[in-house]
Amino acid sequence: MNTFKIGGVHPEPNKLTADRKIETLALPVQAVFPLSQHIGAPAVPCVQKGDTVRVGTRIAEPGGFMSASIHSSVSGKVAKIDSVIDASGVRKPAIFIDVEGDEWEPSIDRSDKLVLQSNKSREEIVECIKNAGIVGMGGACFPTHVKLCPPKECTIDTLIINAVECEPYLTADHRLMLEHSDEIIIGIKIILKVLGIDHAVIGIEANKPDAITLMRSKTSMVSGIEVMPLQMKYPQGGEKQLIEAVTGRQVPPPPALPANVGCVVQNVGTVFAVYEAVMKNKPLIERIVTVTGQDVKNPCNLKVRMGTPVSQLIEYAGGMPENTGKLISGGPMMGRPLLDDTAPVVKGTSGILMIPEADAIRRAERNCIRCAKCVQACPMGLEPYLLATASEASDWECAEENWIMSCIECGCCQSTCPSRRPLLDWVRLAKNRVGGIIRARNAKK
Repeated sequence: MNTFKIGGVHPEPNKLTADRKIETLALPVQAVFPLSQHIGAPAVPCVQKGDTVRVGTRIAEPGGFMSASIHSSVSGKVAKIDSVIDASGVRKPAIFIDVEGDEWEPSIDRSDKLVLQSNKSREEIVECIKNAGIVGMGGACFPTHVKLCPPKECTIDTLIINAVECEPYLTADHRLMLEHSDEIIIGIKIILKVLGIDHAVIGIEANKPDAITLMRSKTSMVSGIEVMPLQMKYPQGGEKQLIEAVTGRQVPPPPALPANVGCVVQNVGTVFAVYEAVMKNKPLIERIVTVTGQDVKNPCNLKVRMGTPVSQLIEYAGGMPENTGKLISGGPMMGRPLLDDTAPVVKGTSGILMIPEADAIRRAERNCIRCAKCVQACPMGLEPYLLATASEASDWECAEENWIMSCIECGCCQSTCPSRRPLLDWVRLAKNRVGGIIRARNAKK
C-alpha cells in the first residue's frame, strides 16, 4: 500500500467510535455563528438584531474573494451581533440567534430521496457551492468554490478525495462513508464535472476495511473513480502527503499549490456537502462531529447544527469526566485546546476530545539533546528544532529562510521529542509572525 516517503509517526488510533452510528443532536436554545469560519476574510452580517430567520437563511455574506457565506442552522430571532471566544481562544464577531421552532427555507429539499443527476452547468454548480458557504470540512476550511477554480495555467488531471482521517480518535469521515456512500459518489461526479476531468481517487487508510470494501463496491461500476487503500501513518491526510501517496508527485514549497502538480484535493465531508448543496439546495448548516475520550461514558458521532455550544455535545456523551485535564476541538495531534465548553460548533469542528489529566499534563521541558528525532519525523523535511530556536529568539528572518511557512503544524515533531520541548507551540508563533511580515511586504509591492 502507498504512503508518503518523508517523516511521519504512528500514534495509537484510539478509534473508539468507529462502530457508533451517526445520531442527531437536539437543537440548541441559542445558536452562535462566528463570522470567521474559513480561511480568508470574515463574512459580513446581512441581518440585524430582531430579524426573523429560518433554517437555511443566509445571515452573513462573503467578505471578499477568499471568504464564505454563513447560513442559520436554526429558526428564530437574531438576539444580537456581538463577539464570542472561538475554538482558537480568540474573541471574534458573531451572530447570536434565539431558537424558536425548526422552520426551514422552503427551497431546501429535506427528503431522504437520492437525487442522481443535475442539469446545472459547471458555472452554475460553482455558484451553487459558493452560495451554500461550503468550505473544506477536514479542518483547513478553505472556501470550496475557490479551490474548484484553479489558475488557468494549471492543468488538472486528478481529483483526490481525502477519506484518510488519520487523526487519532476521530471517526466522523469513516461513519459518513458507511452511511452516505451513494451521496458521496454523486458528489464526486459533480466535482469531476466542474473540473472537466474524468479521474478521481478515494484515499482511505487501511484501518477502515469496511469503508474500503463498501466504497469499492459502490465504485466498481463507475468509470473513472478508484479506491486506494493507504498505509496507516500520520499525517497521511495532509494534503501534500496524500498527493504524494496517491500520485507520487511532490508539491513544491509555498506559494505552490496542489494545482501546480495537476491535483485537486477535497475532504469526503466536503464532497457530501457539495451533493447536498447541488442536489438538495441545502447550505452548509450541519456536520458530523465525533465526541470522544478514553473515559467518556457515551463516545459518539453526532450530526450537529452549526452554532450549537460544545457543552451540549458533551452532555449528550454522558458529561465531562471528572479527571478531564484538557478539552480539545479536533484530534490530539492538530486540535486546539478550548478554554471552556461554551465555544460553538463551526464548519471546521471535526471532533470534541476530552483528555484525562494524566495524559494532558505538560512535563518539565529539558534542553535539546540534538537527537534529530524531530527532523526524522517531520513530513515536510524541515528542521523543527531550528525553527523553534529561531522563534524563541524572535529571529523571524531565520525562520523564514528555513521554510517555516511550509510547516503543516501536524505535531509530529513535538510528539517525538524526548526533551518534551514545545516545538509546535514555538513554530506556530513564528508562522504567525512570519506570515504577517510576508503579507506586509507584499502589500507594499
